[in-house]
Amino acid sequence: MTDALKRLSDEGVAIWLDDLSRKRITSGNLAELIDSSHVVGVTTNPSIFQKAISSGEGYEQQVTDLAARHVTVEEAIRMITTADVRDAADVLRPVYEATGGQDGRVSIEVDPRLAHNKVATVAEAKQLAWLVDRPNTFIKIPATKAGLPAITEVIGRGISVNVTLIFSLQRYREVMDAYLSGLEKAKESGLDLAQIRSVASFFVSRVDSEIDKRLEKIGGDEAKSLKGKAALANARLAYQAYEEVFSSDRWSALENHGAHKQRPLWASTGVKDPAYPDTMYVTELVAPGTVNTMPEATLEATADHGEVTGDTIRGTYEQAQADLDALAAVGIDYDDVVQLLEDEGVEKFEQAWTELLDSTATELERLAPKEA
Repeated sequence: MTDALKRLSDEGVAIWLDDLSRKRITSGNLAELIDSSHVVGVTTNPSIFQKAISSGEGYEQQVTDLAARHVTVEEAIRMITTADVRDAADVLRPVYEATGGQDGRVSIEVDPRLAHNKVATVAEAKQLAWLVDRPNTFIKIPATKAGLPAITEVIGRGISVNVTLIFSLQRYREVMDAYLSGLEKAKESGLDLAQIRSVASFFVSRVDSEIDKRLEKIGGDEAKSLKGKAALANARLAYQAYEEVFSSDRWSALENHGAHKQRPLWASTGVKDPAYPDTMYVTELVAPGTVNTMPEATLEATADHGEVTGDTIRGTYEQAQADLDALAAVGIDYDDVVQLLEDEGVEKFEQAWTELLDSTATELERLAPKEA
């Protein structure tokens, strides 16, 4: 079942699971995926935690204890989510050791309501790193305008970061610049650059979802022939930008002091249009030094029938640019699309967080001990 996953791994793609729940940890399922499916990392986000905690499975005793202590709902959520991330990090610790710190990572996101507040984002990142207290943690920070200086500040303090919600090529370049600036700050502070890691989560499927919808509206054969091309073209050109930045003199100076490249991570890789192959955002985005974080359904589909044919990114840049140019020619406003997706991304995570607050508050009330 896992030949395709092994081939993917052999091509230099780190396979991460885009999901986490307490049941997945306690049942041994996460350990099993590491052993049998080449999974070497885990990503979480507010939507994932909302779904996991709302299910109630495995959380009742902790929620009961938190209710007895009369903690705030925000504190309860942080205690619950950091416990899951800490335990998952422990399960992945052998992978972390075996890969010299490159993989075996678990990501936890700052409160999405802070996405446009640099100072609060930095404070939250420091608090999360302290609460989880595992070297194989990534703190997720969204790539908003306010997020960029926060990324530099947090990296500069020696905290490893997963930059999330990247949709545009311009913003991705700004993210890489923020990372390099952070490394330069860390170096000035005398920190060991070899201990700092980062990934940049470049979102894929949502780009096709939005652009395909616009192409349908435009109509005509030319517009329809471009459906399903935008997301791959965008991601492939992001990898080209990655190659360029991490072969620069600025990068070399940092690498000579032990710094590691910030790997591109393909996120949102579950296919949303049933007309497309369900492994499209995996098999068509293969290149060394990348990460692909997959929902379990995509992981299983890749294991079952994914066709990994080697590098499917390098050598495609000219065609990828031609595809984006063709989209512009039929009236697709790239800048408008990527800004909308970023705004929607932050909004969706804020909404999931609000739902998580509400459902946790309900559970705290339900499980609160009756006063004598």
